Amino acid sequence: MSQTPKTVTIPLEEPILRGEQRIDQLTLRRPQAGELRGVRLAELTNGDVGAVLAVLPRISSPILTPTEAAELDPVDLAAATSEIIGFFMTKPQRQELEARKSSY
Repeated sequence: MSQTPKTVTIPLEEPILRGEQRIDQLTLRRPQAGELRGVRLAELTNGDVGAVLAVLPRISSPILTPTEAAELDPVDLAAATSEIIGFFMTKPQRQELEARKSSY
């Protein structure tokens, strides 16, 4: 069955404007252990906004500033949170999720 992806790309509902640059999508990379310092894994995997906002700038491309992460549209924050949680799923959990999706 599928492995945990190393990266995922999220199209943004509300682009981030950085000066003249318009960011329409974010690529998130599966975090390494050191990038999780200072974050409680239980909070992160439960979708705690503070934990997600702490990790998001560490794993996003382009790299978000903490302010940009905090100003994300709620829809985009929810999408990023979902993908981050997915990085922590075990193979059986991913298989169960895929089975549920295919039954819809």
